[in-house]
Amino acid sequence: MINGHCECKRVAYEVDGEISDFSHCHCSQCRRLHGAAYATFAGVDTHKFRYLSGEEDLKTYASSADHQRVFCGNCGSNILVSVDSYPNFLYLSMSAIEGSPLLPEAYHIFVGSKAPWHEISDNLVQHDEHPPE
Repeated sequence: MINGHCECKRVAYEVDGEISDFSHCHCSQCRRLHGAAYATFAGVDTHKFRYLSGEEDLKTYASSADHQRVFCGNCGSNILVSVDSYPNFLYLSMSAIEGSPLLPEAYHIFVGSKAPWHEISDNLVQHDEHPPE
């Protein structure tokens, strides 16, 4: 079981499953929205995810035509991103996940638009844009 919550703990969720995708996104939207050099996401099965509390506090933002970003309307914590073209997956912000869940190998995406002041110093696979299908 994977559990997570926002900073103020109004929004809480659980996933009755595993993380199947693990990525570090360097796009300019993720950098601005997360206030960091990149955002780290855990892909989980949509049907195994459920809110435990705080659904009334959720806010959404359409950051592009097919990306809906979900955050706590009280504290602003990033909760997840849903992508219309991948309806069976939700991409949870690792910043809201509790503990140390089992993770698949990570990779970097949108490194073609990474912050010029940030140097990627690991040996993980890097993709200039989306990873190949």
